[in-house]
Amino acid sequence: MNSEFNIAVHCLTLLSLKKDHMANSDEIAKSVCTHPARVRKVLGLLRKQGYVTTKEGVGGGYLLNADSSKVTLGDLYRLLARGSLQPSWCSGGGESTCVVSEHIQEVMERIYSGGELALERHYDNITLLDVTRDIQSENQP
Repeated sequence: MNSEFNIAVHCLTLLSLKKDHMANSDEIAKSVCTHPARVRKVLGLLRKQGYVTTKEGVGGGYLLNADSSKVTLGDLYRLLARGSLQPSWCSGGGESTCVVSEHIQEVMERIYSGGELALERHYDNITLLDVTRDIQSENQP
C-alpha cells in the first residue's frame, strides 16, 4: 500500500472537519506530519479529480469540493493506490526447472488480484463521512 492513499484520506478528512472546509498546504502538512510538497502532490491529484478546489492569494488554500457521504475510500484507493497490494518483484521465473519457480508468479498474481478486489469492495463500503465520524468519536473523552 502506498502512502499517497493515506495522505489523501487524511487531507480530505481534515478539510471536512474545518469550519470553512479550507486549509493551506503548510497547515495540512503539519497535520499529516510530512513535507508540504508531498501534500501538494496528492492534493494536485485530488484537485484534478474534483475532490478539492483551490483558492488563490492571501488566505487561500485547498477547499473540500466533494460530499463526504458520497466519497468512498474505494474511490480514493483506485485513484491513488490500485495495484499497490502486489509487490513489484515476485520470486520464481527465469531459467529454473523447479515446478514452484515455474508457476509461482502466475499463482501469486491471481492471489494478489483477488486480494485487491476484496480490498476495493471493503473500501467501497467506507465513506469519507464514516472516517470523519470515527475521528470525532475517537476525540470524545
